[in-house]
Amino acid sequence: MRAGIQAVITAALIAVGVAASDAVSNVQTLDATSFGKWVENEPLALVEFYAPWCGHCQALAPHYEEAATELLPENVKLAKVDCTQAESLCTEQEISGFPTLKVFRHGKPTPYAGTRKKEGIVSYMRKQQLPAVSKVTADNLNELKSKDRFVLVGYVDESDQESLSALHKYADEHRDAHVVGVSHDKSLASKAGAQFPALVAYRTFDEPEVVQSAKGKSLTQEEIETFVNVESLPLIDEISAENFAKYAMSGIPLAYYFVEPESPSREDEVKKLSSVAKEQRGKLNMVWIDAGKFGSHAKALNLKGEQWPAFVIQDMENGAKYPLELGKDILGSVKSFVQQYVQGKLKPSIKSAPVPEKQGAVIEVVADEFDKYVFDDDRDVLLELYAPWCGHCKNLAPIYEKLAKAYAATPEASKKVSIVKMDGTANDVPPQADITLQGFPTLLLKPAGKGERKFVEYAGDRSFDSLAEFIASKGTHKVALKPSSSETANAHDEL
Repeated sequence: MRAGIQAVITAALIAVGVAASDAVSNVQTLDATSFGKWVENEPLALVEFYAPWCGHCQALAPHYEEAATELLPENVKLAKVDCTQAESLCTEQEISGFPTLKVFRHGKPTPYAGTRKKEGIVSYMRKQQLPAVSKVTADNLNELKSKDRFVLVGYVDESDQESLSALHKYADEHRDAHVVGVSHDKSLASKAGAQFPALVAYRTFDEPEVVQSAKGKSLTQEEIETFVNVESLPLIDEISAENFAKYAMSGIPLAYYFVEPESPSREDEVKKLSSVAKEQRGKLNMVWIDAGKFGSHAKALNLKGEQWPAFVIQDMENGAKYPLELGKDILGSVKSFVQQYVQGKLKPSIKSAPVPEKQGAVIEVVADEFDKYVFDDDRDVLLELYAPWCGHCKNLAPIYEKLAKAYAATPEASKKVSIVKMDGTANDVPPQADITLQGFPTLLLKPAGKGERKFVEYAGDRSFDSLAEFIASKGTHKVALKPSSSETANAHDEL
């Protein structure tokens, strides 16, 4: 009896709690009836399309609520639509996954490209309020600085059209990423230690203000981009899925310090490593990363894994990896290693499977013999990058084998065409190949020619005839298989 009463009381309390929560919520709930009019009336709003059962939506909920509360005084509203209750509306909005967030300006939607954390949502929506370049005066500088963790202001003369053009072009291309302002006030520039033309970064991390004068008579877009890529990131910060893209997009090599967050020495070691990060500012970015959560990433960077702390540098342009075996003197070993890297004295770590004892019609390439077989000057080389677990790769295997045998059937063709494959999970693609591996299988043709190193990517259907035609049309030797070979090998080949 008491248990039943307690259950009723508990249910009532939960219901009251939910009702109370809904009552104080600053996130507007929309449905198919209210949606159209609401978004039409709002000059700037963010709408989340969600499903109650979606785990990512549930994780977003508290961040979304906090962001709505913080943005409310700024007249930026947040709303949500339950797609299980408004299916037709979500179909009209082309919602294909949950949660999907869209920015609306008087009913016109654009994709939301920020993070799903409260700080990221607030920062992104504040940027949406601003023009690409805000005019900065002594009266509004502090307000502009409060809009984000990193704010860029160009101090330039009104007559300097080259600097103004470069700043506006940069701001237009990066308005979702950064708050940008311009000032023509020399006294305001002087307070920041700048003289026309110059850039000043106002930050809530590291040094609060950083100044860079133009290298020439005017600012260029290239130097603005370089300045922002370097100064918009902290000296050393924790990296995760939320901010990884910023580091990847910078194009600057990334140095990872893998450490367990609960390690008693973590904070002290990270603080020490910031001195190395400051010394090499602009040459590489340095971060620390949760070794327990991202141990698989450590192995992908050719670290042994399970041995923490660990350190590795990754070239974000070509993917080259430079792992370091840390000694007891972490700061000393990292400092020396980074200096050698910056000076170009280190060789990348290339993961390679063992060299096969025998080869078949399809040559099995490993990283250690990549140049030997793939960069064969005499042959048109078709390369498949595959994964043993990939179903599409398994389906392609018999077709690929028949293709290799067809070229090997005649001495003339075998001297001009080579069919090779490499396990992309057991081998690193050497940096000199300049291949961005985005999925399996990836098929590439390296045409014959002395010193030829460029690849032609294959995007057709994976049938015998189509692959043979690709080699004949894109290869240097234009080798075409005889019809009899094609007919023999082409039974039920298309995926």
